[in-house]
Amino acid sequence: MGGALNVLTVNLLFSTVVFAILAGIYVMPAIRAGKTRAVLIPVLLLHAFRHLGLMFLAPGATDPGIPMGFAVPAAYGDLLAAILALLALGAVVKRSGVARPLLWVFNIEGTLDLLNAIYLANVNAAFPYMGAAYWIPAFWVPALLVTHYLVFVILLRPWKGL
Repeated sequence: MGGALNVLTVNLLFSTVVFAILAGIYVMPAIRAGKTRAVLIPVLLLHAFRHLGLMFLAPGATDPGIPMGFAVPAAYGDLLAAILALLALGAVVKRSGVARPLLWVFNIEGTLDLLNAIYLANVNAAFPYMGAAYWIPAFWVPALLVTHYLVFVILLRPWKGL
């Protein structure tokens, strides 16, 4: 059981480093060049897939015994993040005046959801029960954390519109 936790932790951290390098090489130059809309659209589309967090509630996607103290908040927090990402995406695509506030709401909720899920997974010892959903914290969560960081970088810069 302890080995599974260590391997998953290594996967999560290593994937985060790789995604951060990727963002530094390919995405940060676009942000610095003011191409925020070109960055935001694919980031929000990526986060729209967070409905897949509902896998934590699907029998067969996780092993029997996954702690519901982790699975339920992680699943529904991800679903809310996906909905907020779609709302923000619509506003960004339309260049709406509500794009920036929607991006803030999405990014704060989405980031807090991921941090809470990592915390709850540790507190509830959920890692050994991840089953087929193992790829979510090993690959998906690092990509989401890095892209949330990128959205914060955009939001904290002077807003020149989309």
